[in-house]
Amino acid sequence: MLRKCLFLLVVTLSLHFPSFSQDEEKNTTEAGFTVGPMVFLGDLGGHFGKGTGFLKDYNMSTTKIAVGAYLTVFPQQWLGFRFSANYGSIAGDDGLIKSHGGDEASRLARNLDFRSKIFEGTVMAEFYPTVFFEDEPEDVTGRLRPYGVLGLGLFHFNPQGSFTDANGTVQWVDLKPLHTEGEGFAEYPGRKNYSLMQMNIPMGAGIKYFFSENVNISFEIIHRKTFTDYIDDVSTTYIDPTLFSKYLSPSQAALAIQMSNKSAAGYNTPGYRKGNKRGDSGQKDAYFTAGFKVAFRIGGGSAERWRNSTHCPLIRF
Repeated sequence: MLRKCLFLLVVTLSLHFPSFSQDEEKNTTEAGFTVGPMVFLGDLGGHFGKGTGFLKDYNMSTTKIAVGAYLTVFPQQWLGFRFSANYGSIAGDDGLIKSHGGDEASRLARNLDFRSKIFEGTVMAEFYPTVFFEDEPEDVTGRLRPYGVLGLGLFHFNPQGSFTDANGTVQWVDLKPLHTEGEGFAEYPGRKNYSLMQMNIPMGAGIKYFFSENVNISFEIIHRKTFTDYIDDVSTTYIDPTLFSKYLSPSQAALAIQMSNKSAAGYNTPGYRKGNKRGDSGQKDAYFTAGFKVAFRIGGGSAERWRNSTHCPLIRF
């Protein structure tokens, strides 16, 4: 799917970039910023029943705010190419689950949590289908346009888990160096060390309103499909805890034992021992944003062409 999306995006860009240099006055460029919640969808946290990677297991208290900046070039009214940089935070916590005696009880007892900063860069195509049904598409003032987005992104994450020391002080520790599921251990050849830099496929939809030719606002929801199950450092089964001392320093091994299994009695708890399920490797992690965007036109021909034209303005009610 990644290859297909990349091929589609490259072909679309190649078809339109030559027109940028050949007829620059047809291009419109917008710059803006976005702000809104960023939400994690993965193994940790959730509600009643079986854990899922969708909104059913969304815990509002873990919602963090993300901010970003972007530049969009419009070779056509119906098509834009957006380049963006975003920063936000995500989190998940089994302790937020309210148990009703069902499948959620095991996740509550698992008692794992995490947080991570997200640094993201994306290239996306914006599609405005209603432009084809507008009688004067260059007159944008007062116009409302729905749109869809699809692209490619690169993001950096670093999962941390909470650790409570003997004094009751809570610290957040990096989880990747602890190899909590035996990533990179010879005894688990199928569990490779994961990279903190990953690709994603952003896809979503939004709606844009033009206050004027030069200022507009939008609201959009963009889901990120990822190719890793370790954004929260949880994916598969518990490992043999004695292996930590084989690969890690004594202090790291002691910390890894505590952070890899935070159930009531650790590895002595039935259901939370070596080989028992720790996460769902059948579902990759994901995250999404619900963003409010404000954009300003910084160049382009459509506004100038409209001001210099002799068309009568459209009357809007």
